[in-house]
Amino acid sequence: MDAVFTRISNLVARAAGNAASFVICCGVVLAWAISGPLFHFSDTWQLVINTGTTIVTFLMVFLIQNTQNRDGAAIQAKLDELIRVSAGSNTFIGIEHLPQEEVERFRERCERAADEAVARAATLSSEAAERAV
Repeated sequence: MDAVFTRISNLVARAAGNAASFVICCGVVLAWAISGPLFHFSDTWQLVINTGTTIVTFLMVFLIQNTQNRDGAAIQAKLDELIRVSAGSNTFIGIEHLPQEEVERFRERCERAADEAVARAATLSSEAAERAV
């Protein structure tokens, strides 16, 4: 079941993200708008577009979420592998599963380390400039 849903969601996501799909949807909306006078802008005429767009939106939410979940998991696995094989801290592997507060602590730790690296670089740069004089 998962494999079939994945295959279908990939196909639909690829098709929905295509420029031709956008043009087709614009054409449908334009045809609906042009047909308004023909149907005297009736309640049924309005119901057709409202129902159609609601159904499409409802289904697309699930397809988009599925695609985002898979993409996010794949990116996370790639980042974890890069951390694992590099000089990076392995403590970062799997932090996406931690509560938001702990993830925030990791982010703050990274920001402090980056600020310290910038300060060290500035110090080294000014020392190098002094030696050059």
